[in-house]
Amino acid sequence: MEKKHPDEIRTVVRNKYGEVAKSDFTGCYTPVASCCGEPAIPLDDLGTFTGYSPEELSLAPQGSNMGLGCGNPQAIAALKPGETVLDLGSGGGFDCFLAAKQVGETGHVIGVDMTPEMVSKARGNAFKGDYSNVEFRLGEIEHIPAADRSTDVIISNCVINLSPKKLDVFKEAFRILKPGGRLAISDVIATAQLPPEFKNDLDLHCACVSGAATVAEITKMLQEAGFQDIQIQTRDETRELIKEWVPGKNVQDYIVSATIEAVKPID
Repeated sequence: MEKKHPDEIRTVVRNKYGEVAKSDFTGCYTPVASCCGEPAIPLDDLGTFTGYSPEELSLAPQGSNMGLGCGNPQAIAALKPGETVLDLGSGGGFDCFLAAKQVGETGHVIGVDMTPEMVSKARGNAFKGDYSNVEFRLGEIEHIPAADRSTDVIISNCVINLSPKKLDVFKEAFRILKPGGRLAISDVIATAQLPPEFKNDLDLHCACVSGAATVAEITKMLQEAGFQDIQIQTRDETRELIKEWVPGKNVQDYIVSATIEAVKPID
């Protein structure tokens, strides 16, 4: 099977999530259903499955929680007042708004997304919620629009798996983090060899399946990027959620949600 070019993958992902942003759809994009259909799991239950408290689910502006995550990066980020946080693949802005509450008025939160429709949606949500310490930037996570050593914490929720060049993402994350800065990521991890028919299926890539890397692969990339104190913890209980992403494909047999943590060494 012919390998897909990275730009082809990015274009398809950008277009698919652009459709999601313009629709009323919530929940991970599934190729076997209309992106305007109802999710298999109610939105509040999706939040519970992925680790958000009822209080967190009620804090952010309506429309920002699109049910596109596979975990709760806030739970491992240990954010502090005054910190600068950057969210890779910020979507409708949900995690950014939760982070903004934690870092307070003296802190700053930046969301980065490559989909213009998502950036527009997030900016509208920020305006509705009057979030003066949050901004959203259009950009690819392999080329993060942020200065060197400008960020205390990088969060991300089920997005890095979509990148065809994950090592570039981690190198960019390392570049923009301050010494001692940390990664707090929720993403999917491959726990078994993906079937050949999954590998180059762009619909399954958009559904956060085909782009999943193993724990060993992620660890190696983080080490090559320069990170230390790497911790990756899989969450087997999320298979119940993952099986609904692509009904009938048994994708939960191959991927699972995980938390990914790492630290940039102090000079």
